[in-house]
Amino acid sequence: MKVLLVEDELKLGEYIKKGLTEAGFIVDHHMTGLDGYHALMIEEFSVVLMDVMLPDVNGFELVQRHRAAGKHTPVLFLTAKDDLSDRVKGIEIGGDDYLTKPFAFAELIVRIKSLLRRANQADYKSSIIHMADLKMDIAKRTVHRGDTAIKLTAKEFSLLQFFLERQGEVLPRSVIASQVWDINFDSDTNVIDVAIRRLRIKIDDGFGTKLIHTVRGMGYRLDALDTSISGDDPEYNEL
Repeated sequence: MKVLLVEDELKLGEYIKKGLTEAGFIVDHHMTGLDGYHALMIEEFSVVLMDVMLPDVNGFELVQRHRAAGKHTPVLFLTAKDDLSDRVKGIEIGGDDYLTKPFAFAELIVRIKSLLRRANQADYKSSIIHMADLKMDIAKRTVHRGDTAIKLTAKEFSLLQFFLERQGEVLPRSVIASQVWDINFDSDTNVIDVAIRRLRIKIDDGFGTKLIHTVRGMGYRLDALDTSISGDDPEYNEL
């Protein structure tokens, strides 16, 4: 689950990001409204944590623009103001929840999970993704190949979800690093290759149709190709 955090207080932003990361979320933190809005319009997020009082653009205005653009990402407003009129305004302009600073981190987690649960219930069908005999249920956090249940770590689940949501696309290592690990890709590290190798062992080994393929010089691709075809195609090279 990827979270957009727009918070101009550096220490609070770092505290929230660290806590959410330890809880299994990927967090993209921006300290200005315009930077946050740019990220919101070009990337997909599971939930947005939006400070109201920002140094450049009011958080209410940013969410209003986001909703006007037809976007429905759940938004939780964070603010030091506890006026009823502000809370009402936040909901009226398209916010989904409102949390007043200071707050307990446990409450923040509960609010985020509640928003995610409501979003999944509203669009439950889209929470189940298929490819060949592979089935991922995002809401239940389960993965199966046929009748076989596959146990994945939280990071492996996020990696497989990323592949499934972009099945058929060639995904460069730099994109995988940015979107799944929230890091800049370093060509000297093999963390991406190692993680994909482990995921491949779990979802491909022992099954006739191989799903994860290495595209030489480009990255990886999730595709239900016949193994004999992928083996003959010079574009593909299995690790």
